[in-house]
Amino acid sequence: MKFYLVGGAVRDRLMGRTVTDRDWVVVGGRPDLLLAEGYQAVGGGFPVFLHPQTREEYALARTERRTGPGHRGFGTWFAEDVSLEDDLRRRDLTINAIAMTPDGEYIDPFGGRADIHERWLRAVSPAFAEDPLRVLRVARFAAQLPGFRVHPETLDLMRQMVSAGLLSELPAERVWHELDKSMHCATPERFLEVLRDVPAFAPWFVEWESLQPERVGNRVTRDFRGEERLAIWCEHLHSGQISSLCARLKTPNHVRDFVLHVHVAAPVLGNWVSVDCEKLLAVLERLHAFHTHSAVETVFSFVERRLQIELGALRRAVEAARQVKAADFPALAGKALGAAIQQRRTEVIDGYRLR
Repeated sequence: MKFYLVGGAVRDRLMGRTVTDRDWVVVGGRPDLLLAEGYQAVGGGFPVFLHPQTREEYALARTERRTGPGHRGFGTWFAEDVSLEDDLRRRDLTINAIAMTPDGEYIDPFGGRADIHERWLRAVSPAFAEDPLRVLRVARFAAQLPGFRVHPETLDLMRQMVSAGLLSELPAERVWHELDKSMHCATPERFLEVLRDVPAFAPWFVEWESLQPERVGNRVTRDFRGEERLAIWCEHLHSGQISSLCARLKTPNHVRDFVLHVHVAAPVLGNWVSVDCEKLLAVLERLHAFHTHSAVETVFSFVERRLQIELGALRRAVEAARQVKAADFPALAGKALGAAIQQRRTEVIDGYRLR
């Protein structure tokens, strides 16, 4: 059996980037041989094993064959006679199709090192077009690797895939996964730029067709979290469009709620001293600001950095208004109690607005 480091670990090593995850391919191996050496079998569709000490993944060399539509429509073949080049050929981009021996020797049958030097995202082969998820993966790699461009031949392949409607075959979870990873990259706006080049906004991102990448690529967004960047990308939408987008992508509930809260709250919080107090109170109640365990601080923090303002006085006002309790009005109940609490909180907040 021969072992080779493959994929992103080799690419990042060549680029001088920090290597976090290491994946290995095993050529000339069999499941029984790896099990005999203490490897643990995991996975389902093809044999993957965990190293007994490092717990890194070791996969038997394999090839893939298209068997049906969609991202999962592939059959895999693994055997002792599957070569390293066969295994590398099935990969998406040349920069991800480089292997390295344990001694540090590189095996690069598809010119990945040259493409790293020239900053090209280039498909390994025309088989790239068999997996529609690769359109979004390329957009994500453009966001992940600053300065890299999609090779013209690969762009043509991607356009053909989009024209054929292949992206509609993808499961929402995988689409969200690529978008979410892009949002955490150094230049997330490059994801949008690649979508525009193809173009591939339909069917998943139709709300962003009019969004200009340079509008969301400004310097201030570099320190923002993924969900905060998503909120910026949705600033031009109305609440119904945001809800539709999040439902289509099956975004996690906390991400959807954050984006919607920011969309409603930011214009009001940015002018909290002058805005109608009833409107301000309604927004604070929507954020559950008067509850002990509230997510309002995450919204406040984002609005401060996005609008470059300071909300310390509003925080103090909210904390003071939070002290207003039903016990303060022992003679009231029902709607009368609710109205009294709201009136008192309004007075408290107004006191801070006038300071």
